[in-house]
Amino acid sequence: MPSPFAIHEHHEFLAASREALDSPNLQIALNRLGETLALGNRNAFERLPGSSLLRDKARAIKDETLAHLDRYIEQLEAAVTARGGHVYFATDGDDANEIVARIASERGITKIVKSKSMVTEEIHLNRHLEEHGIEVTETDFGEFIIQLAGERPSHLVGPALHKTAEEMAELLNRTVNANVTSDPHEMAQFARGLLRKKFAESQMGISGGNFLVAETGTLVIISNEGNARLTTSLPRVHVAVVGIEKLIPTLADLPIFLKVLARAATGQKMSIYASLITGPRKPGESDGPEEFHLVLLDNGRSRILGGPMRESLFCIRCGACLNVCPVYRKVGGHAYGGTYSGPIGAVITPLFDGLKENYHQPHASSLCGACQAACPVKIQIPELLIKNRVAQHEQHVAPRGEELIYRVWSRMMRSPKAYRLTTAIAGRVLGWFAADGWLSRLPGPLAGWTRSRDFPVPARKSFRDLWSEIGDD
Repeated sequence: MPSPFAIHEHHEFLAASREALDSPNLQIALNRLGETLALGNRNAFERLPGSSLLRDKARAIKDETLAHLDRYIEQLEAAVTARGGHVYFATDGDDANEIVARIASERGITKIVKSKSMVTEEIHLNRHLEEHGIEVTETDFGEFIIQLAGERPSHLVGPALHKTAEEMAELLNRTVNANVTSDPHEMAQFARGLLRKKFAESQMGISGGNFLVAETGTLVIISNEGNARLTTSLPRVHVAVVGIEKLIPTLADLPIFLKVLARAATGQKMSIYASLITGPRKPGESDGPEEFHLVLLDNGRSRILGGPMRESLFCIRCGACLNVCPVYRKVGGHAYGGTYSGPIGAVITPLFDGLKENYHQPHASSLCGACQAACPVKIQIPELLIKNRVAQHEQHVAPRGEELIYRVWSRMMRSPKAYRLTTAIAGRVLGWFAADGWLSRLPGPLAGWTRSRDFPVPARKSFRDLWSEIGDD
């Protein structure tokens, strides 16, 4: 089975975007977002009385939790330990990978099943375990498909959203001799039979977590497939890898997030499965693992926590901002180059992996505000994108030619004389190349604008000139 690890291709956003725009199958899949997930999100919140107030409450809980995160982490650790679990603190991805690999090695584990987890994609856990000779099988159907394809997820909720049913069937037939058609039910039935064998053979289950309840030490996993429950209960060892920002204070807070998460992610009132896991199997219980291990991952989160981008840690990974984003709905998730895509990915990927290495992401936005309107915890994503752009400017990570152009433009905009002279020249010169008042091709670095749209020719007379003429009359 091919390794599913994601390869972060820095500086490839523009090339990947052009490739995505030229893919008919991808464009069909992305166009469906507006008809399915985005529409479901909007309708679900419209039918929920007081939905805006509920979202405000969810935001306030995240804000308060992050303000006292150290205290809640201590409370969580004590609660998990008291119930027979083990807690580990991982500074970065390498640290987390080593912890999981060590747990497996010490117990002689060679076969692992996994439920859907974006944080393990973030740290490339599968690759690390495979390098240690451990077989890892993704059990979410979408994750299973992209594992077979050797790709990374293209969406926070639908990891294989970029593939058509025909492409999935061809992949299954080619890689695991499935002999199936593109009928979704037929493919699901085949995958179910294959994965049930993997569950029966597995010695360890690895999951992520949607929420961690500090009060009780409870891990909460929300899903629409039964694979998550099998992953966390059938193998004798369960390891959960969860980002430290996923904490909430009490079980009484959980229903608020259950109401907004499903509606934001898929338009459902409630996801099909909501699993609350509190430690390993107790004496007298027939289900559950013998061991429960919780790996709390930092990986740059504590650094973000103390800075101006703190609000990005409110994210509950619902994917709502992706579904409504005009940029994501044209280029898809792989163009962003990292684990997290769309508007929230354009915020957090540069924070995790570096502003210079992810220069284009903060600029991949129209700043229309649709992402903020769809967010179940009302993250001010456009403002955060602008803050990333400011940080890039302050760190001088933009290409030198671009910096020079903007420096010249800035000086011109601050000088009325230079502005009037430049616009007058531009109006006359560009007019020579126009057809019916529009330019189909601009020179040099401006060519990107006219690659997919026409550019209006500047008016020969400026507003100031027209105003002067009116005044003279």
